Amino acid sequence: MTFYTVIFEADTRAGKAFDVTLLLLILASVSVVMADSVAELHARHGTTFRALELIFTAIFTVEYLLRLACVQYPGRYARSFFGVVDLLSVLPTYLAFLFPGLHALIDVRVLRLLRVFRIFGLSAYVNEYRSLVLAIRHSARKILIFLSFVLIVTVVMGTVMYVVEGPENRFTSIPTSIYWAVTTMTTVGYGDISPVTTTGRFIATVMMLLGWGTLAVPTGIVTVEMSQVGAWRKTATTRTCPACLSEGHLPDAGFCMHCGATLPAYRSEE
Repeated sequence: MTFYTVIFEADTRAGKAFDVTLLLLILASVSVVMADSVAELHARHGTTFRALELIFTAIFTVEYLLRLACVQYPGRYARSFFGVVDLLSVLPTYLAFLFPGLHALIDVRVLRLLRVFRIFGLSAYVNEYRSLVLAIRHSARKILIFLSFVLIVTVVMGTVMYVVEGPENRFTSIPTSIYWAVTTMTTVGYGDISPVTTTGRFIATVMMLLGWGTLAVPTGIVTVEMSQVGAWRKTATTRTCPACLSEGHLPDAGFCMHCGATLPAYRSEE
C-alpha cells in the first residue's frame, strides 16, 4: 500500500485511520486557537497554547509536503481548493512571527473538515452531493435570470418608496430605499427603516408577500433539475486520480473519467 492510497483515499483501514486522525488534529488545533482568544485562558495557559500550535503546525506542514510528494503534478495540487486550504492552514503560524495579528487566521483549518464527506465510505452522501452540484450547475442560468428580475423589482420598488415616503420618513435616498426593499423582499426586515404612510405600508405588504415567492422559486428550479439529473447508477468511492485529483471513480475504472490518466489499482478493505 502506497502513501498515496493512505493519504488521498479512505476505502482502506489505513486511509480511514489517517483521515480520522487528521480530522481530530484539525479540531484540536482550532479548539486551541479559540481557547487562546479568551483572555483568561490566554493569561493562564498562553505558553501551552503556543507550544501546541507549533506542534500542530509542524504536523500539518509534514502532511502538506507528503501530499505534494505523492501526486504526479504537485503544482496542480497546490492550486486546487484543498491544496490552497492546506497551505493557508499552516501559513498563519509562520507569518505570525512577523505579523502577530494573523495568528487568529489559523481557524481556516476548519475548512479542511470538508474532507469528512469522503470518510467511512458514505457513498450515498457522495452521490447526493454530486447530484446536487450537477443540478445547481444546470440551473445556474435560470437562477441568474430570476435574480436579475428580483434586482429590477427591488430597484423599482425602492425608487417608488423614496417618492412615497421621502426623506422625512428616513427614506433619505434611492440607495437607502433599495436597501429597505432588499431587506423586505428577503423577509429579513431589520426594522431600522419602515414606511409610515398608508400607501407605503401597502407597498411594504406587497413586497413581503413577494418575498415568499422569492424564496420558493430558486428551490423549485433546483428541485426540477435534481429530478432530471437522477442518482448515480453505481457506487462512488474515494478513489482519487493522481494527475487531476478528481474523486469518485468507480472501483473497476482503469482511467480517470476527467483527464484520462491511468488510475492506481483500487484498494478496499470493506
